[in-house]
Amino acid sequence: MKLQKLMTATILSTAVLFCAGAAQANIITGHLWKVAEAVTLNAVPGNVPLTTPDVTFDVNSPMNFNATNASVGNWLATSSAFNIVENTAGTLASQMDNGTTGSILEFNGNVSVVNGQTFTVTHDDGLTLTIGGIDLGFSPAPTAPITSLATYTGPTGNFAFQLVYAECCGGPAVLQVDLPFTNVSEPATLALLGFGLVGIGFLRRKKAA
Repeated sequence: MKLQKLMTATILSTAVLFCAGAAQANIITGHLWKVAEAVTLNAVPGNVPLTTPDVTFDVNSPMNFNATNASVGNWLATSSAFNIVENTAGTLASQMDNGTTGSILEFNGNVSVVNGQTFTVTHDDGLTLTIGGIDLGFSPAPTAPITSLATYTGPTGNFAFQLVYAECCGGPAVLQVDLPFTNVSEPATLALLGFGLVGIGFLRRKKAA
């Protein structure tokens, strides 16, 4: 009897823990560098500096950055960025772009996607979005505020993504996108949870017998 109670308590605890893990949404990690205006004319992964970012931060989806002639700190606040760390003094107070120096940003995380899924991004200026190493084909060049649509052509599943965004040529600085976040351990979590529920049912039937 004691053994049955112990097993039931263990299975229930495991199920609760894994349910809590499955409920946690992935967080986008962002990095920002202040760079020469010429670099921001092409928002491609190759232009992301290999140096320590001037600012690091986290942000949830959907991202909704939108400000005109804003400081870096104010721009980050428009989408409720958090865990902000200023690695280079004065960066948060500097403008996103002042005509000479602009900003290039890299965002990383995980998404759950299906073949043929479309993504809509409102942006000013250019960006590159890759999912599982597949470039979705957004324009990396400067633009006035525009809404662009691209289709994911890779396999269905959970993959890492990289989004490179550049702000140049004066305001506004706009980046609005809703990425389908996923917990990469979700399938295993659900399997273990199902195993736990089956175990509970088995113990109940045994007790009734």
